[in-house]
Amino acid sequence: MKKIISAKDVESLLKQGASIESITADAILTPSARDLIRNQQEPYSSSLTPAAGAAVEAAVTAGISAQSSQRELDTFFRTPQMEALKVEICDVGQRLWQRAYVDGNGGNIAIRVADDLALCTPTLVSKGFMKPADLCLVDLDGQQKAGEKKRTSEILMHLEIMKRQPRAKATVHCHPPHATAYAVAGVEPPTCMIPEIEVFIGKVPIAPYRTPGTPEMGQLVADLVDKHNTVLMGNHGAVAWSHLTVEDAYFKMEILEAYCRTIWVASQLGTPLNTMNPEQLKDLLNIKQNLGIPDPRFGLKECELCDNEQWRPGVTCATTPSASSGGGASQDPATEQAVQAITDQIMSQLGNK
Repeated sequence: MKKIISAKDVESLLKQGASIESITADAILTPSARDLIRNQQEPYSSSLTPAAGAAVEAAVTAGISAQSSQRELDTFFRTPQMEALKVEICDVGQRLWQRAYVDGNGGNIAIRVADDLALCTPTLVSKGFMKPADLCLVDLDGQQKAGEKKRTSEILMHLEIMKRQPRAKATVHCHPPHATAYAVAGVEPPTCMIPEIEVFIGKVPIAPYRTPGTPEMGQLVADLVDKHNTVLMGNHGAVAWSHLTVEDAYFKMEILEAYCRTIWVASQLGTPLNTMNPEQLKDLLNIKQNLGIPDPRFGLKECELCDNEQWRPGVTCATTPSASSGGGASQDPATEQAVQAITDQIMSQLGNK
């Protein structure tokens, strides 16, 4: 009789050193187990868009790294694979501009193309009119390796995210108006109201303000990316990372801005906002977990979910009084004696006035 293998079984067997072939031999795999094995078998580049995957494969094949010669880096920077990826980034930049998520020269985009190299947007160029020839190649310390225009001044934040979060392959930073309004007000968007943001993003924290482009700004944002794929930046904007593509990181910006706009409009209608109950949110978190998207709320008790402090009273898990306390005041004699002594002293002073 064939054995049924779950995703948890696969994880356990892989940790024990079992091969994919030995796991799948003469076994029935659950859908989640099949997805996990497929992810183990496919290289990183296969999870990217064709252009991004091809660029990474080109770097691997050519042995390109930040230590390669300038000639090798320039050649890699102009390969057909990299040119196609530059076009994708420009397309996302145009979408940001068309939706008014950026203004002037604001916003920036980056994607990792080798272990220690990333392709990024330039400084002082409108994302709506950016051309493939404008893009830049940098190492993970922010040193420019190729490209005629100067790299974005905020690249250190993107690179810090990639260093802190190994799954982060692509990053998008912009200033969507409604989401940025929350960042300026210092108010985290509420949770448990619309399914899309719960599944693809989750809770959105706010990183404290620091001067754009400084290492401190990048570090404060990066402090949050181990548990969150989208972060608001105090008095500044928002940034999202993706383990897949630049477009996927951009989609998170669309979801965040649409959500913030909807909640703001709903809050003007003069009635309390309806929220999901914890059980309904748990259903969405299960979907999210099956998609492989991290969320710090996995494993929380139901009473700890949907706690929107700035939108309604916080939810606190009730605790049952211990038998020794009887649910009343402390029975500790020493404490009662001290309280009584202080009370007598105060009453005595009041009587002498």
